[in-house]
Amino acid sequence: MTYATEEITTPKQAREFLRLPVNLYREDPNWVRPLDDDINKVFNPARNPYFSRGECTRWLLRDPQKQLVGRVAAFINHDACSVGDYPVGGMGFFECINDPAAAAVLFDQCRDWLQVRGMEAMEGPENFGERNNWWGLLVEGFDPPNYAMPYNPPYYRDLFEAYGFRDYFQQYTYRTRLLVENLSPVVVWKSDRLLKNPSYRLAALTDIPLSRAKAAFLDVYNLGWSADVHGVAAMTPRQVDALFKSLRPVIDPELVYFAFYDDRPIGFFIMIPELNYILKRLNGSTRGWNALKFLYYHRVRRGDTALGLTFGVVPEFQGRGVEAALIKFFRERIVDRGSHYRWLQMSWVGDFNRPQMHLMEYIGGAKCKTHVTYRKLFRDSLPFRRLADK
Repeated sequence: MTYATEEITTPKQAREFLRLPVNLYREDPNWVRPLDDDINKVFNPARNPYFSRGECTRWLLRDPQKQLVGRVAAFINHDACSVGDYPVGGMGFFECINDPAAAAVLFDQCRDWLQVRGMEAMEGPENFGERNNWWGLLVEGFDPPNYAMPYNPPYYRDLFEAYGFRDYFQQYTYRTRLLVENLSPVVVWKSDRLLKNPSYRLAALTDIPLSRAKAAFLDVYNLGWSADVHGVAAMTPRQVDALFKSLRPVIDPELVYFAFYDDRPIGFFIMIPELNYILKRLNGSTRGWNALKFLYYHRVRRGDTALGLTFGVVPEFQGRGVEAALIKFFRERIVDRGSHYRWLQMSWVGDFNRPQMHLMEYIGGAKCKTHVTYRKLFRDSLPFRRLADK
């Protein structure tokens, strides 16, 4: 069968890009349709600051009868693509029927587009933006997805690996009950020891101005993440503003925490309410009546799960107990105040981050999902090493 790609250049094609998963997942009770606006803003240069230092495009795939059977996007972040041994581009938002030939056409389209722009490998599926959204291929834990995290059928793994994609790193989602007694004695001891030093201070977003929170996030992220994690470029103030703006409709100030040493930001723990229990009722839109439904479930009914988006400590302070103190502080505030949150799901713990994996175990977390970020080399002579082995 001959398949043909078409680059998305019209509003009609953009709507088809959104509708394709609705048809593919029609019989899957676990799939939750993302908000159309969450997807659209990734591809809007006016709303996605990554376009200022990158480029992106996307395609649809049709069969000989002109039926839509697949989609994909490819992108380059010029700040991050050359961090390693060779330049690496990205691909993502992949959806496809269960046909290796169809998938190969989409993968070839991404490869060709990236090669013309000097890339020698591609990673995916990933996001043209922050790693906490739309990153990785689900390979274990085919339950309802977390908000803004990928969900896909099991056969996608075969499509990627048949094409030659290799496991570059894995991301684990951990789930734990929010009970203080679930904390390991090691976590309690480390936290209590750290906070005996008055130079350390912990604060929730309710305790500090938003401008201070943004500046603290920027400092910790650029020291704690981009310095240690291959392929992660430093963030700019504009990108941080865009991130907090995107979270504004859903953020709960009691789920955002910072650590300071002598007023210097050294760590953060950022969570939001898990929202997919609401989104499954909205069919991709928060307009009209759906806006009232969203507010009702978000503000009145309220869910019982907090979703951990990102956790970071600057290298100088790692291993001193800052991580433990942030976790203990959050749990005590949630439990002591009789919060409606009963569970925590931490959705992005890389297998290259062993200290954070151990921390999840110390707080009673158990793995419930695994996503894989794959890498495809364009030349066999290029070296390949998993990120955890570097």
